[in-house]
Amino acid sequence: MFKEIISLDNLFLAWDEFKKGKRKKKDVQEFEYNLENNIFELHHELKIKIYSHSDYTSFNICDPKPRKIHKACVGDRVLHHAIFRILYPIFDKSFIFDSYSCRNAKGTHKAVSRLQMFARKTSKNRTKTCFILKCDIKKFFNSIDQDILTFLIKKKIKDTNAVWLIEKIIKSFSTLSDKGLPLGNITSQLFANIYLNELDYFIKQNLRIKHYIRYCDDFVILTSDREHLESIISVISEFLKEKLKLSLHKGKVIIKKHHQGIDFLGYVDLPYHRILRTKTKKRMLEKIKLKSLDFDKGKISKDLFNQTLQSYFGVLKHCNGHELKQKISRL
Repeated sequence: MFKEIISLDNLFLAWDEFKKGKRKKKDVQEFEYNLENNIFELHHELKIKIYSHSDYTSFNICDPKPRKIHKACVGDRVLHHAIFRILYPIFDKSFIFDSYSCRNAKGTHKAVSRLQMFARKTSKNRTKTCFILKCDIKKFFNSIDQDILTFLIKKKIKDTNAVWLIEKIIKSFSTLSDKGLPLGNITSQLFANIYLNELDYFIKQNLRIKHYIRYCDDFVILTSDREHLESIISVISEFLKEKLKLSLHKGKVIIKKHHQGIDFLGYVDLPYHRILRTKTKKRMLEKIKLKSLDFDKGKISKDLFNQTLQSYFGVLKHCNGHELKQKISRL
């Protein structure tokens, strides 16, 4: 596996995937200027095992809540893609069907559609009350235990050289002693799913929960029995604490009836329709107004402005967004 990860073919394919949408970035242009030399040098360092991960640069974004992104240099990020290309198909086969974050043919829209289907089944086509437990994990990426993650990866990966490299990536960053993953790495997305796959199997197999959906560190459980939901919160919390050294975000553990509306992944799902979350709607309108001003001032082209509009119209296709679409068209 190590030879496959560090092969020149895989590194160049990783570069092709990495560069998409980044060709105008200065650091990407500089790397591409000496592309072959840079890839060959990276390959050589890996082959003789003198590779060392560079430091991260950090910056803050608001998407929608404030987050700190840690960005590695271009060579390291190409390597992250190279590792991801080989590891993803191996681990993805072991993930449950209803894990939707950062997986091929999954995503937020598939997750919210699945939620609606589960609600319909649980409520016997809206003839019974459907209760939904919604949870998220407190400071998830910062709290991932690197030793536990490495142990979980070693259960599938037996190539010691591949493990050496994967550990290099995991240990390249920490928030506390041997904890945390950087939000900027593509490998972090896969590692997060590997980590929480333990929770998925605990909920599905040990607790025998039929209707469960997880998107990164947000998850929902649906049932017609509210008391059962109340009873399993402490069980899930104990499992997270003991096995994964994680904790539920106490302020975000919510049980609601489906007809009250469940806020999940940017939408509010109700028995007969789905609407955009109020905060998401406000943020969308603000961003479009700013883009409109940029267009009026000649800062962006008409094509780029239209691309922005179409991307938002795409979001609205998955909910009752006709009125909002008309409002945007009038801006």
